[in-house]
Amino acid sequence: MSEPDVRLHDRLLGDPQVAVRFTAVAQLQAMLDVEAALADAEAAVGVVPAGCVAHIRAAARAELYDRATLASETAHAGNPVIPMVRHLTARVAATDADAARYVHWGATSQDVMDTALVLQLRAAVPDILGHIERATRASARLARRYADTPMAGRTWLQQATPTTFGVKAAGWLDGLDRTRRWLQSGLDEAGVLQFGGAAGTLASLGSRGPAVADALAERLGLQTTDTPWHAIRDRFAQLACALGVATGVAGKIARDLALLAQTEVGEVSEAPAEGRGGSSTMPQKRNPVGASVALAAAARAPGLVATVLGAMVQEHERGLGGWQAEWDALPDLVVVTAGGAKALADALDGLVVDPDRMRANVDATGGMLLAEAVAMALAAPLGKSEAHACVEAACRRAADDGRSLADVLAADPVVARHLDRADIERHLAPEHYLGAARVFIDRVLARCGDSDAHGDSPASSSDDNE
Repeated sequence: MSEPDVRLHDRLLGDPQVAVRFTAVAQLQAMLDVEAALADAEAAVGVVPAGCVAHIRAAARAELYDRATLASETAHAGNPVIPMVRHLTARVAATDADAARYVHWGATSQDVMDTALVLQLRAAVPDILGHIERATRASARLARRYADTPMAGRTWLQQATPTTFGVKAAGWLDGLDRTRRWLQSGLDEAGVLQFGGAAGTLASLGSRGPAVADALAERLGLQTTDTPWHAIRDRFAQLACALGVATGVAGKIARDLALLAQTEVGEVSEAPAEGRGGSSTMPQKRNPVGASVALAAAARAPGLVATVLGAMVQEHERGLGGWQAEWDALPDLVVVTAGGAKALADALDGLVVDPDRMRANVDATGGMLLAEAVAMALAAPLGKSEAHACVEAACRRAADDGRSLADVLAADPVVARHLDRADIERHLAPEHYLGAARVFIDRVLARCGDSDAHGDSPASSSDDNE
């Protein structure tokens, strides 16, 4: 089977399994599925003859239609449903002229397009949820395994105070778990039928409109709504926002991975694979490809979310332009989100962690990473401001003289009155200044189930590289 005519980087930045849900053939089949279900529902309610259903269903197969012709005719008609209904009607008429009279009975183009898009979203978004779940499990494993592995916490890209790699991974897990729940909720809210007819009253079906809607929703596995939502687009907007948040969370984690993988930091790296992450000119390169894809998704998603949000302001009962703006924005957002989530899950699944390099970076500043710990120890006898000033001055002397902070503090008469060398060394040990790190990790693991991580035991900083 030949590769479809796509851009060379589409498989890198997207997810082919998700992208295929939004191809022309998938869109056409989803619309035809709506038409076939509509005929079946109307026959069940007694609106159309039961004999027409088989003929309409037999013609509702995407492979029977020339998609290039439909695309050309869509450009003239204004939406793809108009030419599709014309060709569907002609094909049904070829087998039963009477059945052809009941194609698209009582529906409007937007009913079919919106409901078809809901069916496409229902098929595609679970793949994103699967990627997020995989990233969640990987983060849980990392949080448990490296719960007690010290590393430098960093604020404003500078070393701050110690943390553990387990805390960092638990933070990732926490965000991913919320993202998964929000996205599932958004998908559930969007899983509704659109069926309102020309202006949202189903007047063409008389008193039987609501019964047809219920029957149609049942056949498509969707929920019904209290009113048609042709121009009230909050459900799609909520889903778009959840997708945008998902790419943002993935992007934050990917940024962490990329920064930790820098040559000068070297605390993690993506799993090596033949031909992956190299350079066309520099043989030594090992680039974080997964992180780059997740970051690209996080850069692209906000504009697509903004398009969907901007499209919410629609006119009266049916929108002009806003509806059309969703046609590409929402599918593109799903594909972009899928690509980023998949890339992040791949990166986390194979992440190589270097606890020894983490410890070396903790020690790189000669103890200054623990300056706050010493200041807090001195705060009781000296007061917080004086203790802070004392340790701050010691840090400057240590940096200027190229000495360790322990040596400078031990030589300071103010410090020496309250802390001996053993006290100073204890306060400058990162393991003694991790606060509630383990509590936070355990909370997140307990809430998220951690079913995939219980087999891993916590690792210390002396563990071999994973």
